[in-house]
Amino acid sequence: MKTFFKGTKVLSYKGSKRSQKSIFFTLFSVFLTLFSFSQEQDSTKVNQLDNVLVSAVRVTAKTPVSFSNMDKKEIKYRNLGQDIPVLMNYLPSVVTTSDAGNGMGYTGIRVRGSDATRVNVTINGIPYNDAESQGTFWVNMPDFASSVESLQLQRGVGTSTNGSGAFGASLNMLTDNYATKASGEISSSYGSFNSNKNTVKFSTGLLNDHFEIAGRLSTIKSDGYIDRASSDLKSYFLQGTYVGRTTLIKALVFGGTQKTYQSWNGIDEYTLEEKGRRYNSAGFFTDENGNERFYDNETDNYNQDHYQLHWSESWSDKWSSNFALHYTKGKGYYENYKEDADMADYGLNDVGAITTTDLVRQKWLDNDFYGTTFSVKYKEEKLDVILGGGWNKYEGDHFGKVIWARYASQSELGDHYYDDFSTKRDGNIFAKVNYQIVDKLSFYGDLQYRNVNYTANSWETGLVDDTFDFFNPKAGLNFEINQKNTLYFSYARANREPNRTDYEGGNVKPEKLNDFELGWRFNSENFQLNSNLYYMGYKNQLILTGTLDDVGNPIRSNTDKSYRMGLEVDATLKLSDKFILRPNFTLSSNKNVDLDVEGQNYGTTDIAYSPSVIAGNIIVYSPIQDLHISLLQKYVGEQYMNNVELPSAKLADYFVNDLNVSFEIKPKSIFKSIMITGLVNNILDKKYVSNGYMWDVYPYYYPQAGINFLAGLTLKF
Repeated sequence: MKTFFKGTKVLSYKGSKRSQKSIFFTLFSVFLTLFSFSQEQDSTKVNQLDNVLVSAVRVTAKTPVSFSNMDKKEIKYRNLGQDIPVLMNYLPSVVTTSDAGNGMGYTGIRVRGSDATRVNVTINGIPYNDAESQGTFWVNMPDFASSVESLQLQRGVGTSTNGSGAFGASLNMLTDNYATKASGEISSSYGSFNSNKNTVKFSTGLLNDHFEIAGRLSTIKSDGYIDRASSDLKSYFLQGTYVGRTTLIKALVFGGTQKTYQSWNGIDEYTLEEKGRRYNSAGFFTDENGNERFYDNETDNYNQDHYQLHWSESWSDKWSSNFALHYTKGKGYYENYKEDADMADYGLNDVGAITTTDLVRQKWLDNDFYGTTFSVKYKEEKLDVILGGGWNKYEGDHFGKVIWARYASQSELGDHYYDDFSTKRDGNIFAKVNYQIVDKLSFYGDLQYRNVNYTANSWETGLVDDTFDFFNPKAGLNFEINQKNTLYFSYARANREPNRTDYEGGNVKPEKLNDFELGWRFNSENFQLNSNLYYMGYKNQLILTGTLDDVGNPIRSNTDKSYRMGLEVDATLKLSDKFILRPNFTLSSNKNVDLDVEGQNYGTTDIAYSPSVIAGNIIVYSPIQDLHISLLQKYVGEQYMNNVELPSAKLADYFVNDLNVSFEIKPKSIFKSIMITGLVNNILDKKYVSNGYMWDVYPYYYPQAGINFLAGLTLKF
């Protein structure tokens, strides 16, 4: 859900907002003009240029960081309409959840127990996390997986990157590479709960050996597993690429529009037993005749458009660079029916003795996010250096409207019952170095300085004008014992500012984290193993309390001392040409130390939403070359929904199995490829809950769907 807030109206920012946008777009236009030239193509160098886009934020096996990669080939087998977090569900230390229960609409991800606000997400090195809430709303980019070339999930602090600091993980995505030959693709899928996805993709290939235009249009619709938890999603992706001898320029425009019926209320234990797992309280009201009804437009509505311009240049065999400009426009609202609302809360005068009224409200967010990122890379035989950084600014209008009231009082159409404005400036510079000390020992160093300024004038937050200066050093060693075995050790420091909801509680402090990682990698022809021990020690960690505010945002509070430590293991075992096993597991201890809540000391307790056991496994059977049958398994141990270990706050463990089948036909004419894909989720029909929250001492749950299916057909030509 988006973040919509009350507050007092402010007008003083408007002029500067327009002028800064004008300057930004002028620079954008000048940049396009400067590079509308042609060079002769050198395919050897150009094939490496696309990696320059994310080289500043990605790592390799020589970097002492715990990470996992997914490429387009792996994504395509299960890309049937579910969100990116669901596609990542089987990676180590990952837990995913879905409000609608079937992986479409609003979905969430946690890594090492850290929620999505603490997972730094970038697209081609551009920050994606919402600047204020720090969350990631995948519903705003439906079917984005169809335009992802590859992604990398770094666990822990990871390397320095743009955007908000990583306190659990970093996820960076690279969008589609350019294609040398013209192509087209049509894919459709259909499944349970009337879920369907339709996608059309195209590429012109390289025109005149230099220019390519590629694009995608997608629609996703679903009724959802939860009652009325419907999704109506549309998205687009358009990319223009210029390829020169040493130059790669990409201009991207992508975005989406979404309308989802709200399903973020969850369901309490009593109602779950009495009315069933699929009951949804959103939109419920009692009309004037005493009839129980549901408001038919209790929906979330949002449009988001992204603009990116990248220039990657290989200056020589040793020097390369990337420079980018970006702009994101977001605008939307969610709508609620409010029964017996206090008229004074909505700026309405009493009507005689009448002080309450039924009404329909909309809470709006109209925001702009823009800036630049840059990096310069120097590479020689023993030394690899990257200098980079970025500057970004967020400007957000928050306002509310009453669009209908039983007793409208003095209101006029279009009146706002609250207005507030916020800005956030975020700048950072970093330097990274990989140095081969001797043949088998290399050193990694990473220094980042980050400056953040946040201002807001909301009724909930009060008047905020905070500036933070963070210094985040990182260092590590990578030791290659032999061709098959590698050991690494690293230390990373991270600092992080509060988000907007945190300011509602008052007296909020920034967080500090010291992350220690010790790993062993084994790599042979038929067996790969990655194991990693980690200790993450926090000062003033903003932990989830398990409760929500009045608009559904998770409430967090500082805890003085806390830690997460654990063991992560993932492997790939090739048993034969037909059988592959890919197991992983995480064993962890996640604790608050001397937890103090409102003056009461609870001692050492489990951190909320942090299961001590997470395990996954993928068994792949390929009886013939183009037929793949995969059994996907996920186990998540029990976890608490608050930090004081109330018995009622415990979520039970669960073990879920999915079956994925794909068969590709390569005809000799008309189509290059015909792929038939099937996915049966939760084949054992497990009745489980993946997420929830606490209302005082009462638990609320988000039940997930039982056995359900998706089937798809993809035609490439």
